[in-house]
Amino acid sequence: MTTAIVDFTTYDKSVPEALARVGANPVLAGRDRILIKPNLVTDTPFPVTTSPICCEAIIDVVRACNPDAEIIIAEGTGDPSCDTMAVFETLGYTRLAARKQIRLADLNTETLKKMKNPACRRLPEFWMPEIALSCFIISVPVLKVHTLAKVTGTLKNMMGFAPPSHYSGGGTWNKAALHSRLQEAISDLNRYRQPDLSLVDASVGMADSHLGGRQCDPPVGKLIAGLDPVAVDRAAAGLLGLDWQDIGHLKKPLS
Repeated sequence: MTTAIVDFTTYDKSVPEALARVGANPVLAGRDRILIKPNLVTDTPFPVTTSPICCEAIIDVVRACNPDAEIIIAEGTGDPSCDTMAVFETLGYTRLAARKQIRLADLNTETLKKMKNPACRRLPEFWMPEIALSCFIISVPVLKVHTLAKVTGTLKNMMGFAPPSHYSGGGTWNKAALHSRLQEAISDLNRYRQPDLSLVDASVGMADSHLGGRQCDPPVGKLIAGLDPVAVDRAAAGLLGLDWQDIGHLKKPLS
């Protein structure tokens, strides 16, 4: 099974169930360096951003499968008023990292590699943090309506890898240069590097906006896991009552 939707009870019960149902455990067992990418666009706590409790449950699954793997939690916040390391501290990730003995990485300041793909019309070249190319990536967004992208899922979550040194132009946000023709930008970015494994926290859900507003009522009460990020995001859109065929970056498989 490439995608699973499970009922949410607690992270320590539902996260292992979701990952096991998509066959993630043997995949994780064979990886030496694993990067967990939460959605920490700003310093507002869950459900606007990914809960550290969710990431802790993923760490426990990884450690059970592969005790010797290096685990990194990495993000590049989109809010220019928030330093990524300060966001880690505010939201409890610094304490989590100390407790679990893992490293935190700021994707906004990591060493970059220039990549080119002429098939990408929106982003024929992209400056990618080198850490993305040397790690197995687990994308862990929270389920949210997005005012520009229509849905925040695992593909949209990869925008955290866009460095502000190259992509802050054209607006006030750290990734503002990508907001023009955003659907194409999301698709192209993920053609350079897509997540290897995804876990969408749909335990609550944001019904109006990715930055605040109304929470889903009743809470969605699900987790979505999968190895195919497009399939995961199509399922996520459905949980918000959206038709994935109306969302540009979900219309076609990544190639």
